[in-house]
Amino acid sequence: MSDKVFRCAIYTRKSSDEGLDQAFNSLDAQREAGEAYVRSQAHEGWTVLPDRYDDGGFSGGTMERPALQWLLADIAEGKVDIVVVYKIDRLTRSLSDFSRIVEVFEKAGTSFVSVTQAFNTTNSMGRLMLNVLLSFAQFEREVTGERIRDKIAASKARGMWVGGVPPLGYDPPEAGNRKLVVNEREAETIRYIFNRYLQLGSVHALQRDLDARGIVSKARVTAAGKKVGGQPFSRGALFHLLRNRIYLGQIVHREAVYEGEHDAILETEVFDKVQRSLEANARRRSTASERRMVRAPLTGKLFDADGAPMSPTFSRGKSGQNYRYYVSASLQQGGTDKEGNGMRRISAAALERLLSDAIASWTGNNETPLDEVRSVRVSESGLTVEISGASKELALRLAPLERILDANRSTTTLHIAITWPLRGGAKWVTNRDPRAPCPDPHLINALRFAHSMVEREQRRPLVTTAPVSPYDRKLLRLAFLAPDLQRDILAGRQPRSLNLERLRKMDIPLAWSEQRKVLGWPPIG
Repeated sequence: MSDKVFRCAIYTRKSSDEGLDQAFNSLDAQREAGEAYVRSQAHEGWTVLPDRYDDGGFSGGTMERPALQWLLADIAEGKVDIVVVYKIDRLTRSLSDFSRIVEVFEKAGTSFVSVTQAFNTTNSMGRLMLNVLLSFAQFEREVTGERIRDKIAASKARGMWVGGVPPLGYDPPEAGNRKLVVNEREAETIRYIFNRYLQLGSVHALQRDLDARGIVSKARVTAAGKKVGGQPFSRGALFHLLRNRIYLGQIVHREAVYEGEHDAILETEVFDKVQRSLEANARRRSTASERRMVRAPLTGKLFDADGAPMSPTFSRGKSGQNYRYYVSASLQQGGTDKEGNGMRRISAAALERLLSDAIASWTGNNETPLDEVRSVRVSESGLTVEISGASKELALRLAPLERILDANRSTTTLHIAITWPLRGGAKWVTNRDPRAPCPDPHLINALRFAHSMVEREQRRPLVTTAPVSPYDRKLLRLAFLAPDLQRDILAGRQPRSLNLERLRKMDIPLAWSEQRKVLGWPPIG
């Protein structure tokens, strides 16, 4: 057993704020794994430092993380011998940032250990191998992707079915080959759909006819035993079905069409007539579609949580009023919204209004704020918005539940936290209601960090011992805020204009009465 004691600091990080309020969250799980690893090395003299270096709600693409800065400061002071992380990407996702961190480690004689990846940067060879591995990991991902794409292209060129859910009319290939098997009962349904479309001349009319006859999409059972499909056709699913050349016995890959190994269900003449009819209808709709594009400015920029595009749709109420929505492609192509996933169908007017107000506040563009949008992703936690340009003043214009995720010279990515409406016509509850409590996780983490610094330095004279960096010095002042101001921050009742970026640029007075005035709290009484 080693006589030397190695002080181990466990660093944990989670990119989003989701789940951090749980009794046992991701940060706790990472720390528990780290503590177990250190205990396994107790015979070497390893021991866990009590300080918790936890960054909850911070991206691994930036070095501006309170706990990471605290950790690096402790390393520079010689308080840490080994840094333990669950995975390398918990420390950083940037190879250049990792190189800078390793320089700090090397200068202080600190080692780096990844629990699940068995890396140790005690020596130069370990650091070299880690950098080589990171580079080759990226290379391997790219080569593997190219190899898979080439294999799929070669298989399709030979007319093979390369996997996935077979379309209505076919069953999966038998064991040992890649040839789709015609399902005669479903094949009759396919022939009826194509012939009925030629009779009706409209996908909308075809959809109503199929609904009336109880004809539904292909039903199947997943490997987990879950029943999926078997739902009424959406218009999007019907358009896709009517254009699918697989029913001619062909396989399509990108723009190329190959003769498939499977048997055809339709005659070429019927299929060609359907295509001519669809194209004629599309030309008649083109002018109207161009007008609708103007009314749907997020077209091509909006995506659901799975990355599927959300397209504009329109419906007419009983009173004749038009309603606009953005609908996920998965819902348009035969999916169902019965499980309550409201993020796949969103009121266009409400979404555009919310984004316009937010972007106008960020950029000052009150005329055409949605022109600034590069992309928007919808999830249960809110909206992730990428806008053109970057501004140092943007951080000062954020509402309490808005935060910057990433920024460079050309774009800025932000997150808007939103409480989505319940079913039944409940009103939107957005982040921009100044009366609602809005806990800011960055402010709360900074406040916790400030108190941790005070605890670390409590045996030293604070007047003569300055924090390690100007950044720390700014955050340290938070520990000396008036108690009622600290309670307001924890409860989300801080002024709307107050955020961590603003605090970093100002001097917080020690006098409690002055703090209220400088930080924007209303005067007492």
